[in-house]
Amino acid sequence: MFETVAMSRLTVAAPVANMEQVLRACTNEGCVHVETYTNFEEGVHVGQAVVSDEANHVSALLAKVRAAVSAFKPVNVDGPMPVEQVKKLIEGSFPEELQEGLDLLDAQRDAEAEVATLNEQVKLMTRLAPLGVDLELLLGSDRVEVFVAETSKASKARSTFGGLASKVEMATAPGIVAVACMPADSAEVQMALGELGGKPVQIPAMEGSPKALLDSLVKSMNEQQAIAESSKIQADKWAEANARHLLAAHEYLSKEDEIFTAPTQMAVTGQAFALDAWVPSNKETSIRAALKHIASHVDVEAFVDDHHGHGHDDHHDDDHGHASPPIALENGPVSKPFELLVGLVGRPAYGTFDPTFFMMLTFPVIYGLILGDFGYGLIILLIGMYLGTKPFAADPVVNNGITILKWMGVWCIIWGLLFAEGFGFVWDEDWSPLAPLYEVTKDLTYGNIPSFITDTLGMSHTYIPFHRASGALTDYVLLSVYLGIVHLAFGFILGFINVARAHGLAAAFFEKGSWMIILFGGTLHIYAFLTDDAVLATTLTPWAMLTLVGVLCLIVGLAVYEKFGWAGGIIMGPIETFGLLANTLSYLRVMGVGVAGVKIAEVSITMGFDLMVTTSNPALMLVGLLLFVFIQAFALALGILSPSIHAARLHFVEWMGKFYDGTGRVFAPLGGRTLHTEGQS
Repeated sequence: MFETVAMSRLTVAAPVANMEQVLRACTNEGCVHVETYTNFEEGVHVGQAVVSDEANHVSALLAKVRAAVSAFKPVNVDGPMPVEQVKKLIEGSFPEELQEGLDLLDAQRDAEAEVATLNEQVKLMTRLAPLGVDLELLLGSDRVEVFVAETSKASKARSTFGGLASKVEMATAPGIVAVACMPADSAEVQMALGELGGKPVQIPAMEGSPKALLDSLVKSMNEQQAIAESSKIQADKWAEANARHLLAAHEYLSKEDEIFTAPTQMAVTGQAFALDAWVPSNKETSIRAALKHIASHVDVEAFVDDHHGHGHDDHHDDDHGHASPPIALENGPVSKPFELLVGLVGRPAYGTFDPTFFMMLTFPVIYGLILGDFGYGLIILLIGMYLGTKPFAADPVVNNGITILKWMGVWCIIWGLLFAEGFGFVWDEDWSPLAPLYEVTKDLTYGNIPSFITDTLGMSHTYIPFHRASGALTDYVLLSVYLGIVHLAFGFILGFINVARAHGLAAAFFEKGSWMIILFGGTLHIYAFLTDDAVLATTLTPWAMLTLVGVLCLIVGLAVYEKFGWAGGIIMGPIETFGLLANTLSYLRVMGVGVAGVKIAEVSITMGFDLMVTTSNPALMLVGLLLFVFIQAFALALGILSPSIHAARLHFVEWMGKFYDGTGRVFAPLGGRTLHTEGQS
């Protein structure tokens, strides 16, 4: 749960005749990540995709299924289908049913395209009809040229043409001008139309009156529109009825197609082939059992990273010529949705910590600490529950996002209750039905927290309700800073362990331990400065000396282990130390954004709610209600967006930057993940 899944290198050799069997067995296991063969040698070449009637059939049918999936975007709400049932479906009537759906889709698209074409013709005839001139006359001839142009100055056409008007035939209507002239006068006519700001109109190769054609075109367009709407309704019904079959067939055919094309990743000789892949180490037994009767050689070797030199090339190539293992994550059902957040910054490097579980613990907590309104939290939770009932929630990625949203709502409710904040109101006041509850919580917590804790932390308002925007504002500021210190320290601890595993304790001490010393010493020195009048910022306290020791260790780490050189280490060490101060103070955004949200919600009360309840004028009541609802909606929308961004930044930049290396490759087993089928293919 806390680390990436341990991987082993799988090497398989078998006769070429058994290649499809081996690939199918690997696909059925669902845990074999194939590496593409690149070490070209004499007599060894890359294999070719399987060419057979079955492969061609699968490829052709898959192309149609992909087109249908792309167009219909089906959602499977009925769960996976057994593979045997999918096979029977594909061998039975599914291809004909699929073609029926595609035909409906084609009919819809053809009708929509025809509607678009007719609509353009209708617009053109609408412009030409006021001229009262048949189209064949507007097309001109070898002896007469006709120019038709749109212009807002059509009424000024004759005055603009001047003496030229006597040499031409002109028809005008609001917004359009048509001019017939001899070829010798065409240049002057075009110049005159240019003075009018005319835009040329392309006349279609049609005959008859534009007005009559307009009526015919409108009728045809309405007919095509009806066909398009009817086809869409039928296509949507088909997609809804066949969504499960379509997705199951897509998944099954994709796996089959991958089996047929996978030989292009194999090393092949005249009689044999070799497969180079990665498998989770705990799957060794099942892999050996699946391949022992069809492969002449199966070797599973646990990956051991013995690269203890240091630099920026941690993801070195191993003896096989491939990068370190792909990364698979292994989290429980509770924390797994938060892999979605981790994936935003890439997979962790092999052998390092998987922060998914820690993200589950801290991301929604920090989000809730920022928004901190139980009313908004309840709405967010209800939105998440509502979205969870929709068909698209069946998609694992969407479902993970909805789950994270629910967590955010729950923690927002928890913090909102601790803050006594709901929809901008303070709920421990006399008018509130929750006031008696907060009298109890205050009696239980006020003065009952050990004084050495409150005095040491400087948080005298540490009791429930915690009025973060008024009486406890100073405590809220301190809480944000303490959160940053603890969060960063934990990040450095994880980074220390990562580096120690990869490069030894010495590298870990100088690279990450130095930062921990600086953070610890600097925090205590600043604390002494703030709490002891005898200590100045420049006083050389023991904590300041400890901080200087940390800076010296950091210089060594940068110079020796990070390969900056001594000059680079001496220059960058002190500079980067101030970066740590900036990282820590960045957590003040928790307080800043939180208080800003409180004040925006308060505006809805002072501008809207108070007006609504204090006036007897119905119009003002309505205005107050509208203002209250509008500002509350704005505060909620901002409360969903802004705290999410800031909570994500504190994790992705400040925290994960202390230990996380997101350069890992995603573990992609042969055949992909199984969502809509179950059982072996």
